Amino acid sequence: MKFLDEAKVYIRSGDGGNGCVAFRREKFIEYGGPNGGNGGRGGDVIIEAVDGLNTLIDYRYQQHFKAQKGGHGMGSDRHGAGGKDIVLKVPVGTQVFDEDRETLLHDFTKLGEKFVIAEGGNGGFGNAHFKSSTNRAPRHANPGQPGEERWIWLRMKLIADAGLVGLPNAGKSTFLSVVSAAKPKIADYPFTTLHPQLGVVHVDGREFVLADIPGLIEGAHEGTGLGDRFLGHVERCRVLLHLVDATCEHAGKAYKTVRNELAAYEHDLTSKVEVVALNKIDAVTPEHLKEQKARLKRAAKQTPMLLSGVTREGVPEVLRALADVISEAPVSAKAKGEPTENETPPPAPSWSPLSS
Repeated sequence: MKFLDEAKVYIRSGDGGNGCVAFRREKFIEYGGPNGGNGGRGGDVIIEAVDGLNTLIDYRYQQHFKAQKGGHGMGSDRHGAGGKDIVLKVPVGTQVFDEDRETLLHDFTKLGEKFVIAEGGNGGFGNAHFKSSTNRAPRHANPGQPGEERWIWLRMKLIADAGLVGLPNAGKSTFLSVVSAAKPKIADYPFTTLHPQLGVVHVDGREFVLADIPGLIEGAHEGTGLGDRFLGHVERCRVLLHLVDATCEHAGKAYKTVRNELAAYEHDLTSKVEVVALNKIDAVTPEHLKEQKARLKRAAKQTPMLLSGVTREGVPEVLRALADVISEAPVSAKAKGEPTENETPPPAPSWSPLSS
């Protein structure tokens, strides 16, 4: 299934049915009173977070959604039927924005959560509603109220416990394929991963969800490469695993490039707990590995962990480090979709880095 994390859709709730002007007309009843029924209420447009979805691809092929109109009132005090609601099903983690793409209307963070994005119009009153002691035969009724219509943006942010970040070809997809059942595309060229990937990781009887985010390059916040559009998926992660390629020219500079792009993103991703690891240690000499580790330690201000996604050396230790942070760090308000004022930073990890 193709991944799509953003979609623009048009919605319109149902119009209310018109009220009816009618009078009772039967044999032997000379002055039958008014008996026009009320119009039915129009259907609502509802958005619901459901299980089993991890993309918004359905909204690429259908962009217009209209709820049913309410039925018109009829004689003999028959009211119109209410219009059927229409339900848009989205994955958990979807945000709903107004047409300006900035005004947040709702954030779905729980399974089964529902939100009425457009209410149906009320039905009009029939003439029987206006009957009174002074007006025994009203000859007017109300029209139904029109429904609401608008364009909205659906934007999906993956809800994962841990996120993989790093430069292109840092070995993120290989790492995800090794530690989970996910099958991302793996190749020896940059930008192999074009869409975020999710995998469930099991370690020491614990499990967590790991997200592979497409690689960042210098200038991504200005649109270079794939840009920073996928960084929104990192916002809900509790911990970041920053992979640095040991075969690159300078591990410290590679680390700082990604950190600068995270800092340029407006949602303060640099405040998240970070586990730094030097990947592809099987592809370098011990002398070069020692030099790269020292460079990365100076840049990251912490001793990096060492691993190889191909030989799986150091992988269990990295997974335990991530699991420890996830189990200790409380779910932040941002991960829940709540305001982040006065939010306390998550505690420091209790793991010990591997020694070289």
